[in-house]
Amino acid sequence: MTDTDAATRESPPTPSPSARPFSTFERMVAWRYLKSRRKEAFISVIAGFSFVGIMLGVATLIIVMAVMNGFRGELITRILGINGHIVVQPIDRPLNDYDELTTRLRGVPGVKMAIPLVEGQTLASGIGGAGTGALVRGLRAEDLQAMKIVSENVKSGDLVGFTAGEGVAIGSRMAQSLGLSAGDLITLVAPEGDVTPFGMTPRVKAYPVSAIFEVGMSEYDSSIIYMPLEEAQLYFNAEGLVQSIEVFVDDPDDIDRMRALIEGAAERQIFITDWRQRNQTFFSALQVERNVMFMILTLIILVAALNIISGLIMLVKDKGRDIAILRTMGATSGAVMRIFFMTGAAIGVTGTFAGFVLGVVVCLNVERIRQFFSWISGTTLFNPELYFLSQLPADMDSGETITVLVVALVLSFIATLIPSWRASKLDPVQALRYE
Repeated sequence: MTDTDAATRESPPTPSPSARPFSTFERMVAWRYLKSRRKEAFISVIAGFSFVGIMLGVATLIIVMAVMNGFRGELITRILGINGHIVVQPIDRPLNDYDELTTRLRGVPGVKMAIPLVEGQTLASGIGGAGTGALVRGLRAEDLQAMKIVSENVKSGDLVGFTAGEGVAIGSRMAQSLGLSAGDLITLVAPEGDVTPFGMTPRVKAYPVSAIFEVGMSEYDSSIIYMPLEEAQLYFNAEGLVQSIEVFVDDPDDIDRMRALIEGAAERQIFITDWRQRNQTFFSALQVERNVMFMILTLIILVAALNIISGLIMLVKDKGRDIAILRTMGATSGAVMRIFFMTGAAIGVTGTFAGFVLGVVVCLNVERIRQFFSWISGTTLFNPELYFLSQLPADMDSGETITVLVVALVLSFIATLIPSWRASKLDPVQALRYE
């Protein structure tokens, strides 16, 4: 025995690079199994359907969640921009001291503005006798200017007439339905008017339309009329009184702490309601719908993952002879498992990220896509009369998007484990019989 032979026996052989987990050799074999051959065309078709299913499932989840987030965000912005975060109403006596109370409430830290209001239901009619129900809200000119969602979205006319106490501001959809434009007269009919010997008669009065605003929420654009506070007090027989004071705070989510501060600053008995109480049913329904949609659409990804399982099982059966050869050449069961795992995982990973790209592209252009399909179909998709908003919003949340990607990847990886483990358990003799 030579010294060389002794050294060879004493020192173990250096591991081949191909023996390392997820080595170049394993990746090469996994890639070859992904390629389509004539006799494996059916397996490739299943893999293609799995890829498309995961891509569409991920994209659909991202798009739906983004649209629902945008829908909720736009509604909150508009609802809280028009209505106060906290509404203060009297208990023991009317709000005849609203000037002093408003001043005290504005001094509370965290309060952005406090607006005294007079409200009443009326019948509004315009040119040609067309009529519609309307909510008249009487407030001071400086308060209307401070409501940026209204004052910065005046589409026609201006607030000069409103400031002078000689005109009203109406929504764009109301103006359209009544055939009105800035400068025209709108006639308001209040059910409770003047008291006569013959009983209560409705009060009818015409006001010039000084401004037409559009906040982008059809419910408000079609039903609200803003009137100067003093004129509204005269019109609704509430001279020197207001019905409520709406308080806008800096942080609407910190409403519980603000309630206690406002109650202390009022220095009188008041009844307080906040925006969560007034819209609890609506936003609870949105949250439930959002969670249910996430669970339902996740089933699309699950079905695509099941296709990966079926495709890999057929691939393992078809590659029985190859498995036998690999095991004979020295490949471990772990190497065989990793090869088939990478084959299936490649479908899931590429499908997931393709769905992510597709979802982002659609979310960034969702309004253009809606307009295109509306033009193609000749109908109005996402009708503002039904969905409140004039545009289809999309607001992607990074946390939700990452959750969708993780769910898709986890399901894809789990789907590859069973057929990969099955392939790794075949020894060469069994693999040839399996073939």
